[in-house]
Amino acid sequence: MTEQQNILVILGHPATDSLCAGMARAYADGAQQAGAQVRFLDVGQLAFNPLFQGYGAVQPLEPDLLAAQADITWAHHLVWVYPIWWGAMPALLKGFIDRTFLPGYAFRYRKGSSLWDKLLAGRSAELLVTMDSPPWYFRWVTRMPGHHQMKKAILEFCGIRPVRVHSFGPVRSASPERLAQWVVKARQLGERQGARAAPRKPRPAPVTSSP
Repeated sequence: MTEQQNILVILGHPATDSLCAGMARAYADGAQQAGAQVRFLDVGQLAFNPLFQGYGAVQPLEPDLLAAQADITWAHHLVWVYPIWWGAMPALLKGFIDRTFLPGYAFRYRKGSSLWDKLLAGRSAELLVTMDSPPWYFRWVTRMPGHHQMKKAILEFCGIRPVRVHSFGPVRSASPERLAQWVVKARQLGERQGARAAPRKPRPAPVTSSP
């Protein structure tokens, strides 16, 4: 029997009535209707300190962050839905990643080596990213700093791949009809992903630890 996919949808926009929120809910609904097991994580509703103190001091994880780590461990596929603000993700989402993607959980440096172990390998990801600038401008003029940060410097660094990226914009000048089309597109992406079988490759079980 084919195993159902575990999909974790992560909303990185702090406003619950935002376009991102609507798209995240639509993706989750589509994936669930297609047969996937879906969990929803709204970063803006979590109780945690987003200010990372660095690796020099122990910063105990709040219960919401421990639960978030458990959800990430559970997932085969991570879906991140967030806006581009000043070329990158919102500060709250960055703080969430700073606090949860810790050494011993998301990656581990090898002693005496410049290499590292990618502890979240075996998972894939998808980015649904909104922006006020046209996607072509973000790609060719600003060179997609936010996309590179999330895809290369964070997710692939921890072993999460492949990472598919979907850009939606410009939001500022989009008509209500266009905004509605993007929500429908998000649902379709969820349906497509939800219909896929879970990967056969076993997923490593990260060991949570504070830096």
